[in-house]
Amino acid sequence: MSPRIHDFAICESESVGDGTTVWAFSHVLPGAKIGSNCNICENVFIENIVAIGNNVTIKNGVQIWDGITIEDDVFVGPNVTFTNDKYPKSKNTDFVLLKTLIEKGASIGANATILPGVRIGAYAVIGAGSVVTKDIGARETVVGNPARPIATGISN
Repeated sequence: MSPRIHDFAICESESVGDGTTVWAFSHVLPGAKIGSNCNICENVFIENIVAIGNNVTIKNGVQIWDGITIEDDVFVGPNVTFTNDKYPKSKNTDFVLLKTLIEKGASIGANATILPGVRIGAYAVIGAGSVVTKDIGARETVVGNPARPIATGISN
């Protein structure tokens, strides 16, 4: 089964896996690599130096910037904000691309902000609206600004 690209989406990448759907008003740049069976919802922008694994859901209103890697089975909630520059300025000639890694099975709640250069561990849960400023361990659940671990009864 080939990828499904909505008529109102722009998908310039030839590296989109079988069974992946790119919905309306989304834009995927040519260098992006997207795995199989992903759901790229409406109004998503995916830059060039991006790798997205298999079975990933990216909900509406998310931008995936250069330097971001999302492994298999990850959920990215609506309007999650990723960043890739600690000191953004217009026309910045000293831009340093900081890489961010979202490991297998992680879940990021709506409107969370992920600062550049962090690692979110496998099966971690990021609460809605949280601001992730540092690495999050595997199976850790964090909430707040800045995001801090909480105890849960959830098992992955």
